[in-house]
Amino acid sequence: MDELPKLAQELREFIIDIVSTKEGHLGASLGVVELTIALHYVFDTPKDKLIWDVGHQAYGHKILTGRKEIFGTNRQLGGISGFPKRSESVYDDFGTGHSSTAISAILGMAMASRLNGDLAKQHIAVVGDASIASGMAFEGLNHLGVTDVNALIILNDNAIGIDPSVGALKKYLTNVKKGTAKDENIFECLNLNYSGPIDGHDIGALIKELEQLKQLGGPKLLHIITTKGRGLKKAEEDQVVYHAPGKFDKVTGERFKKVKGNEPPKYQDVFGHTLVELAERNDRIVGITPAMPTGSSLKFMMDKMPHRAFDVGIAEQHAVTLAAGMATQGLVPFCNIYSTFLQRAYDQVIHDVALQNIPVVFCLDRAGLVGQDGPTHHGVFDLAYLRCIPNLVVFAPMNEMELRNIMYTAQLGLSGPIAIRYPRGQGTTLDWKNDFEPIEIGTAKCLREGTKIAVLSIGHIGNEVKRAIATLDTPESVGHYDMRFAKPLDKKMLRTIFERYDHIITVEDGCKMGGFGSAVLEFANGERLSKPVTILGIPDKFVDHGTMEETHKMAGIDFDTLFSYLQSTLDQCG
Repeated sequence: MDELPKLAQELREFIIDIVSTKEGHLGASLGVVELTIALHYVFDTPKDKLIWDVGHQAYGHKILTGRKEIFGTNRQLGGISGFPKRSESVYDDFGTGHSSTAISAILGMAMASRLNGDLAKQHIAVVGDASIASGMAFEGLNHLGVTDVNALIILNDNAIGIDPSVGALKKYLTNVKKGTAKDENIFECLNLNYSGPIDGHDIGALIKELEQLKQLGGPKLLHIITTKGRGLKKAEEDQVVYHAPGKFDKVTGERFKKVKGNEPPKYQDVFGHTLVELAERNDRIVGITPAMPTGSSLKFMMDKMPHRAFDVGIAEQHAVTLAAGMATQGLVPFCNIYSTFLQRAYDQVIHDVALQNIPVVFCLDRAGLVGQDGPTHHGVFDLAYLRCIPNLVVFAPMNEMELRNIMYTAQLGLSGPIAIRYPRGQGTTLDWKNDFEPIEIGTAKCLREGTKIAVLSIGHIGNEVKRAIATLDTPESVGHYDMRFAKPLDKKMLRTIFERYDHIITVEDGCKMGGFGSAVLEFANGERLSKPVTILGIPDKFVDHGTMEETHKMAGIDFDTLFSYLQSTLDQCG
């Protein structure tokens, strides 16, 4: 016991040492160092089951469970994942890259243990105060409270997820910490054995409480208070930035500034600034994000127009239907959600928006491969899962100006909903603040005409296609079309393309099955056109983590692969 505080210091220093040079998520793991040690001290993992919600805070857990020597490979190609992953270790009981799943999963495990007659096994889920406010977490708590399973929920309350926590539950937890909450405890009302709040950085107190709770049967909740970024002053002071700070000085905490020339902006910033620009002209525009104001750059509008921009917490389903409700009353909601997180609100997109043909503007950030966050965060399915929904327009800009113009077009007034998908990272253009021009829905652009092969690209990846074509031996043989709309397709242009070219190649930063290329094949089949069509996109597998360049190469949509395929196809064409 007396060595554990020293272990905590060493573990904290080790995490800081590695993340300062290799990058990754920092603040969340620093905040739960003492909790991590206490849990592994008290419980018999992996026999006892332990789930870390979201998994940003699981670095200490990974290091203590046999991965210290390879922790330097975290989030790198061929290395360990930045999130718990069942195939990586027997200590990772459940894969958690999205929030608020741990309570349901641990309840499922606890119920299985009871059905199997194993009443001694312990089941623990660590959930943050931002995650526990999500609808799915409440669904799990609601069920947990009417069971008699051996499950412990640890509420890690640090008042922040990635951005500061929001909502009425945050206010309630603040009052609990102050001792000013109303007499009734919300968790006790849900039939959970509540204890706390206690200092989550006091290892002795944590161990004592966990030992006591271990002897109690039934569902329990332990409320602990922690500081995100604990042990690194800069990370405690700026918890949003130090969630994932990039490279920094491990002693001072100062971030290393990348020497930047004049570079194109990130797509998220183009969205954020453009939304403010449009909202200043159109007072019906509102902005909505489920807990990602900084990541999505809705923060710009929240700072300038706080009464018209809303962070609704980790609640994607609510965000979508809230937007639908607003739109029925004449507002123009821009609902900004990462592509991978819109998956969590699929029924709301169908039932609450598209079925009623309500003009919500969905802005899907981080569409396509996202790099080191890996398969839990790659936004590669949206073209496929949205394209099949009636009434929904699906658009992908090739550059910043197209993003601005489609946002401008959307707020002019559409008859139904639209989804605008754009990637993580930078655009292509320095002078991107164009005068707005409306885009006719369902129209593509011919970028260059050719004689033999037509390449149909959608979205930002069209820039790589453009570069690859320019490098070919006979670039004049290849036509290039920026299709822009996955739905509705520009059928008039497609008919011209199929008449003119011998071979059609589609390129997308999305899954091949059911995506844009599939849409072109469906068109060709419906028109009884028999030209060969090749689809280049994400193959039917989950792409692992790595740099953006490495993930594109794994998927076969990187520059070298595009160039080689185009050149070899041209050679075959003669």
